[in-house]
Amino acid sequence: MKTVVRLVRAKFDSAQTTPDNRKHWANADYLSANAAASPAVRCTLRNRARYEVANNSYARGIVLTLANDVIGTGPRLQMLLGDGEDEGVNAVIEKEFAAWAKAVDLPGKLRTMRMARAQDGEAFGMLHSNANLQHPVKLDLKLIEADQVTTPLPKLPTPTFVDGIVFDEFGNPAAYYVLDYHPGDFLNMAPLSYRVIPAASIIHWFRKDRPGQSRGLPDILPALPLFAQLRRYTLAVIAAAESAANIAIFMKTNTPAGGEAAEVEPMTEMEFSPNMAVFGPEGWEPTQIRAEQPSTTYDMFKREILNELSRCLNMPYNVAAGNSSGYNYASGRLDHQTYFKSIRVEQAHCEAVVLDRILQAWMAEAVKVYPELAGVAEWPHQWFWDGHEHVDPLKEASAQATRLTSNTTTLAQEYARQGKDWETELRQRAKEVALMKELGLAIAQSAPPPPQDQTKEGNDGTDESQAA
Repeated sequence: MKTVVRLVRAKFDSAQTTPDNRKHWANADYLSANAAASPAVRCTLRNRARYEVANNSYARGIVLTLANDVIGTGPRLQMLLGDGEDEGVNAVIEKEFAAWAKAVDLPGKLRTMRMARAQDGEAFGMLHSNANLQHPVKLDLKLIEADQVTTPLPKLPTPTFVDGIVFDEFGNPAAYYVLDYHPGDFLNMAPLSYRVIPAASIIHWFRKDRPGQSRGLPDILPALPLFAQLRRYTLAVIAAAESAANIAIFMKTNTPAGGEAAEVEPMTEMEFSPNMAVFGPEGWEPTQIRAEQPSTTYDMFKREILNELSRCLNMPYNVAAGNSSGYNYASGRLDHQTYFKSIRVEQAHCEAVVLDRILQAWMAEAVKVYPELAGVAEWPHQWFWDGHEHVDPLKEASAQATRLTSNTTTLAQEYARQGKDWETELRQRAKEVALMKELGLAIAQSAPPPPQDQTKEGNDGTDESQAA
């Protein structure tokens, strides 16, 4: 029996290069992650992103809002060493770490790092000793701009060396080349002055979008052209409106040259006095220019372009624009769900890359200052972040009571939603109840209100209870 081999030639429309799509795919390349994000490319992107954030109020607001929502007032540490004698150690660590974080302004530095990630693509922090720090633990975190972490001499990237980062044989960062001064600083008299910092002292926070990627790209990278277009369009609309407003009367005539109309030089200007009758030249008709800017589609265009440029950050339109006038309760809740999930992912990444590294270095210094910590071998812990306020507190209180009654949640989880430590809050509540009993005050145990009508619809007919 003869075997017939059939060669299947499958094709994909997206893989075809035609005259219609040739220009669209002209910039598609086959470069690796590090080759595509070369030092020159990243420098250009950083400069343009910084320019837009500095000059575009929407870009600045989006970056600030993102940093405030992700970091908030700062993370809070809860130690989980166990029961008994370890509880005292937990309290010592939590109290002293909070005091140290305030001394070094850890929340402010984390917000700066998140903003740098958005516009520069990456944030660097160096752990070092600061003898002038107003805390027994002299560990400090110094922020470094991405421009300073670079190869001091021209050198082609290799698997173990990529633009200022030295990797070991397993692909882990081993050391960083850090310039003593920013390349764009007027104090930079010695461009080749640099230090090689061990990786244990450097925190490198960026989002890795491709396997093998070693340096970060701005989070707002896809939106940079849109930011520029939005600003250009706004300025063009303002210029057109001003031009129309600056010309009070436009004189025109239908009489041909050499006709009966009075001779008037083209582009001649005439001043008009207020509240006076003015006679124009013979054969010329005064016309007032209508202000056609902004057009009726101006708001629609700005809304759509803002919605598109904020999508790369998983940020809903009303957060990016600071305007919720077109939202009802249900649509607002739905749009915020994706945003809050993205924030939780960012916070978990920050814990793993930044906060745990800082805590580890802090513990190494703290055991030298606090003798009671010397015998602790492991440091189980968790981080608390600011909670997100509910749009309808009554509905949230009712849902919380239902979850607790049905044993589908715990006090620890409910307090964690608000960014609070359940043990601290319960101890505080116990103190308040004891003091109220001592003073003879009644303790009112008010039950949450019954849930509202579950079939209530939003302004657009959407079932709010199901959407929320």
